[in-house]
Amino acid sequence: MTTLNADPQELAKFSELAHRWWDMDSDFRPLHQINPLRLDWIDQQARLSGKRVLDIGCGGGILSDSMARRGAKVLGIDLAGKALKVAQLHALEAETPNVEYREIAAEALAEEMPGQFDVVTCMEMLEHVPEPASVVKACSMLVKPGGWVFFSTINRNAKSFLFAIVGAEHVLKMLPKGTHEYARFIRPSELAQWCRDAGLTLVETRGMEYNPLTRRYWLSGDTGVNYLFACRRPQ
Repeated sequence: MTTLNADPQELAKFSELAHRWWDMDSDFRPLHQINPLRLDWIDQQARLSGKRVLDIGCGGGILSDSMARRGAKVLGIDLAGKALKVAQLHALEAETPNVEYREIAAEALAEEMPGQFDVVTCMEMLEHVPEPASVVKACSMLVKPGGWVFFSTINRNAKSFLFAIVGAEHVLKMLPKGTHEYARFIRPSELAQWCRDAGLTLVETRGMEYNPLTRRYWLSGDTGVNYLFACRRPQ
């Protein structure tokens, strides 16, 4: 038995909130707000229609569902069982085509289905696991040669502490207190090294910014807080 790369406290935290995943005014409102941005960016790079896509750490299925509606055949995986049930229920109620969900770790699926996906996404998940490099390696194993892997996470610096924890959790109360742990934030240089070690080529980096006055998100070149990576597995 290999040790499961998951934090029980993190799983419990998201399971407790599971019933609110699709409530646009809940703790998950920021995910609903940023989803069109990240969806369009992924689609521009990888052309989702007709592709086989894996969404790692899918939670309640916000991104998985929207990628399926862009024409992809999507498998969403997570270890938070309650969130997966919410995702499955939403897919049934919304009659979302070509999306399914499984409770399995990325590393376990990599052994079961290596090289089976055109696109792998792992968004807002790496900062919640004990060994993020292990997940990056699993992503590389799961994607086909020439396929795309997308990550999003949070930088580790004074600015990200101020914006992602003090601002988002304590001042603006956009997220529940304790959603993020500063020590688990990941510098772009660290993620880039893990990608190289896993055999992935970094193609593009984007930052995501937020204006609390206008409540608007946008993609930019500023990776100081939230950022996204687009990678490919060489042919």
